[in-house]
Amino acid sequence: MVVRCQGGNNAGHTVVSGDNVYKLHLVPSGILYNKVDCVIANGVVVDLGKLIEELDGLEARGISVKTLRLSNRAHLIMPYHCQLDALQEGLKGENKIGTTMRGIGPAYVDKNARTGLRVIDLFFEDSFAQKLQVAVDEKNAIFAAHDLPLFDFNELLEEFIVYRKRLEPYIADTSSLVNKALDANKRVLFEGAQGTLLDIDHGTYPYVTSSSPVAGGFCTGAGVGPTKINRVVGVTKAYTTRVGDGPFPTELFDEMGDKIRSIGYEFGTTTGRPRRCGWLDAEVVRYAALVNGMTDLAITKLDVLDDLQEVKICIGYQYQGQKVDEFPADLYTFGNCEPIYEVLPGWQASTCACRSYDELPTNAKRYLQRITELTGVQISLVAVGADREATIVINNLF
Repeated sequence: MVVRCQGGNNAGHTVVSGDNVYKLHLVPSGILYNKVDCVIANGVVVDLGKLIEELDGLEARGISVKTLRLSNRAHLIMPYHCQLDALQEGLKGENKIGTTMRGIGPAYVDKNARTGLRVIDLFFEDSFAQKLQVAVDEKNAIFAAHDLPLFDFNELLEEFIVYRKRLEPYIADTSSLVNKALDANKRVLFEGAQGTLLDIDHGTYPYVTSSSPVAGGFCTGAGVGPTKINRVVGVTKAYTTRVGDGPFPTELFDEMGDKIRSIGYEFGTTTGRPRRCGWLDAEVVRYAALVNGMTDLAITKLDVLDDLQEVKICIGYQYQGQKVDEFPADLYTFGNCEPIYEVLPGWQASTCACRSYDELPTNAKRYLQRITELTGVQISLVAVGADREATIVINNLF
């Protein structure tokens, strides 16, 4: 079973299988396996129209979606959330967050304000209509004040009743399904979206997402207890990237940054925006390991660094000439930190054909070993390409 736990269609997961490339936004990556149950859990905010588009696209390519289940407790992203997202981002001007404009933030705001609409509400048409009318009136008042298009209550009501009829076979109490799978000792993978520094509590606030992509958030987002999770795998590239605004101490603004972006094809799966690129920030990985309780690391895109004469790792920060002992909580300090670099010799050899750890060049193994030393977390997976066969398994995760 693969379970998506938080976020929404602001996520973009690119999955390569042979010659086929799939770009998934809401559907869990396990959908390519017929024997894997896939769950969109209660912590995800769902744009039903986009979900149907994704399902139709998969079926058109011969991928069965019969194993998918959508939580009846998941909150809905409504069309007015997307317009509100764009409005709020525009009003921030230079202080914009860098949102994907997919309505994620406003949907989570309504959820926490206890005015959101959930999947289960669609099954009670009179009640849903009443709640929708209140929401439309409230949002239209905001839009009218900014001379923006207004939403028609009747059109929205009809649209979402159609969505319910289409998706009804997939809707379930997913917390129950996940716990039953765990009790039956099935292998369950909880799939997150976004990274630790985008966490609403532990990230570079306010340049964060609206949910909790750290491991603890998976428990509430999937409806399972913390004792049910026995392994936490952190995924990081062999270098560091960021999409959107926010501090990034190791960001490269020179030819090296452009080179990494070009070789690694660092463009957002959802937005197409170029990602900001920099040297690996081991201090960020160490902090992520701390707040997630990581047991394993998966290092991806090692091959992007293959032809470099030297590689750098940020091993800490200096702020106003003093070494920083703890990961900065405030943006001013973090944004003005200077990275302390350790320079390692590159391996200047292709890793793309390597299928075992021993086959990796000596300096590549030294680079990986240094990451383990700096973070205190064992590396269990190393990817040297997009193909599935290009993932080197050092320690089995299941």
